Amino acid sequence: MLKYQVRFAYENEWQDAMYLVWKTFLRFEAQDYTEQGIESFKEFITDQTLYKLFKLGTYQMMVALDGERIVGVISLRNNSHISLLFVDERYHRQGVGSLLIHALAEYLSTEENITKITVNAAPYAIGFYHKLGFKDTSTQQESDGIKYTPMEYCYGNNVEEE
Repeated sequence: MLKYQVRFAYENEWQDAMYLVWKTFLRFEAQDYTEQGIESFKEFITDQTLYKLFKLGTYQMMVALDGERIVGVISLRNNSHISLLFVDERYHRQGVGSLLIHALAEYLSTEENITKITVNAAPYAIGFYHKLGFKDTSTQQESDGIKYTPMEYCYGNNVEEE
């Protein structure tokens, strides 16, 4: 049994969550991006419009906690697209990322009747998503210097027969 709690983030946790995202991005993903891509990512997570959408509840974010400490973040846009998924490097390979995805899928399935999640996976995260059952929906792409592979994950009643 994992010792981490997962819940929706509180408004006062936004800055700590975005700091974890930025710190983890720089450590594990920035080397796969151009300077333009790094700047685009930074602008995205520091955009006040994004913060306002979070406060309004239209940009949802869940956190994984070890006690009171935020150790993982997952956010959702357009009701079913993972926008951010980052885990503190000290908690990598301990099930935090999987726990966040499963908590999000459970919420979407039971509360929103949504049974498919999409993500634009960073090169660093492709293996992680494949391990959880995500399937590529296209080849690697690049936009504003950010490389990603579009993927989707079907669960619940929407799982297609192979």
